[in-house]
Amino acid sequence: MSPDPLENSENMPFYHEDNLFTRSFFSNTFGRSRGQRFEQNPFWGQQEEHSDFHQSRKPFTSSDRDFEMISAEVNSALAVHGHSVPSQHWGSFSSSYRTNISRNQQIPDSWQFDSQTSALESMEVSQGQTLFRVVIKSLSPKELVRIHVPKPLDRNDGTFLMRYRMYETVSKGLKIEVLYGDEHVAQSPYILKGPVYHEYCECPEEDPQAWQKTLSCPDKEPQIEKDFASFPSINLQQMLIEVPKRFGDERGAIVHYTILNNNIYRRSLGKYTDFKMFSDEILLSLARKVLLPDLEFYVNLGDWPLEHRKVNETPGPLPIISWCGSLDSQDVILPTYDITHSTLEALRGVTNDLLSIQGNTGPSWINKTEKAFFRGRDSREERLQLVQLSKENPQLLDAGITGYFFFQEKEKELGKAKLIGFFDFFKYKYQVNVDGTVAAYRYPYLMLGDSLVLKQDSPYYEHFYMALKPWKHYIPIKRNLSDLLEKVEWAKENDEEAKKIAKEGQLTARDLLQPHRLYCYYYTVLQKYAERQLSKPEVRDGMELVPQPGDSASLCQCHRKRPLRQEL
Repeated sequence: MSPDPLENSENMPFYHEDNLFTRSFFSNTFGRSRGQRFEQNPFWGQQEEHSDFHQSRKPFTSSDRDFEMISAEVNSALAVHGHSVPSQHWGSFSSSYRTNISRNQQIPDSWQFDSQTSALESMEVSQGQTLFRVVIKSLSPKELVRIHVPKPLDRNDGTFLMRYRMYETVSKGLKIEVLYGDEHVAQSPYILKGPVYHEYCECPEEDPQAWQKTLSCPDKEPQIEKDFASFPSINLQQMLIEVPKRFGDERGAIVHYTILNNNIYRRSLGKYTDFKMFSDEILLSLARKVLLPDLEFYVNLGDWPLEHRKVNETPGPLPIISWCGSLDSQDVILPTYDITHSTLEALRGVTNDLLSIQGNTGPSWINKTEKAFFRGRDSREERLQLVQLSKENPQLLDAGITGYFFFQEKEKELGKAKLIGFFDFFKYKYQVNVDGTVAAYRYPYLMLGDSLVLKQDSPYYEHFYMALKPWKHYIPIKRNLSDLLEKVEWAKENDEEAKKIAKEGQLTARDLLQPHRLYCYYYTVLQKYAERQLSKPEVRDGMELVPQPGDSASLCQCHRKRPLRQEL
């Protein structure tokens, strides 16, 4: 199955009263205090393994949830004159309410508007007998604003996520009102001083440090620090010779990129490079928002990390950039194509994204089915063991294989389970996370639900794993699954502790996986790489310019000096 269509989105910080030159996804949380496969080859096992997950990405219907999240893409050229609202800051504004202002960024969608749409957009959602209303309008009555405000997401813990998307530049700015009945809540109203830009408006901030400050990017990312510790310097000439020979053969999945003057150039090395669309889209999105450093690098589009040389070997390892790491490799890790694409696609072609999951977590804890649950492809033998365990212990485990490729001879014996929508996973209290060909890319989505995750011990990891601790954020299980049933029994007998671990994992994942954090992570990797280059990057023979996408339906009026375009 081919991947979902392309799209774009982002998340960035939000400020009360003012917003500093950010194209930001306004993520405001508030509420009552209550609780695939391409041409088959060894590189594409991961995409195959997740095809059932992507098939679950169905459109929302009006009955899905009661209340959703606001997202806005905002880019203001003015400095902040008011006070900022820190990420994950909770403030009490009445005895029965609490508020959390998360620093997020815009998430686009394909909603169509008539060109004469009013400057005022509003939305009402019933919560009992009282209406929550979100009203968004231009600060200038002379400016018409086309804005989509989707139905908010109820996170079922007293908080609501709300998002919106703009379709043209707003010069003066926006006023966002969040109302409960007729009363302002969640530190409403918010003033985003203009200019404010939509996602496809190419208008990068020329001061990267100011951009990072606006996003509240972390000072350090442990995984990035660990990855670059092996590479105090980067010899581009060595890589130019070695990478094509070692990794760019017929079965290769490498793309060679150069970023120069904020333009993206690339050439493909190997046959299996279709997934360059994923790396293209995030680089282009970043380049529309901030001036990127000049650099030349290689992205591995396959599942498995590639560089297995040791640091003390001669020649030493090369800094190949990959989506997944392992204990025996030296690749520099980026957020996976899956969570990156779903963030960029949110509110357009993908409904299972890092935000929508949070409003579709199934029944409350007490009403969830007390079983461990798994659905997935046959991409690892332990998954077959999981199904056998389920057949022998149906009172503890509901596991099924939804598609056979690697072990087709086992289908008759184990059976084939029907596909199930991902949101329905959370009807079960316990979720089993077992590796696919490498790390299971469903893991961040599982962590954002409110079920307890039982995670298989694994040599593979994604960019955020270092922040997660066993028995605090998830329950560890042995690689051969020999203690799985024991751990499920423990969770059933220690329900409050299991619930506490599930909640701690969910809250931590919410913080680590905020869309703006992905932008910060990508930029920091590019920045650290650029600082280590021993020579200047060049546009090499065979490279082509990756053009920015056009969006003729959305007006872009950039108030900044645009970077010079250099064509090949």
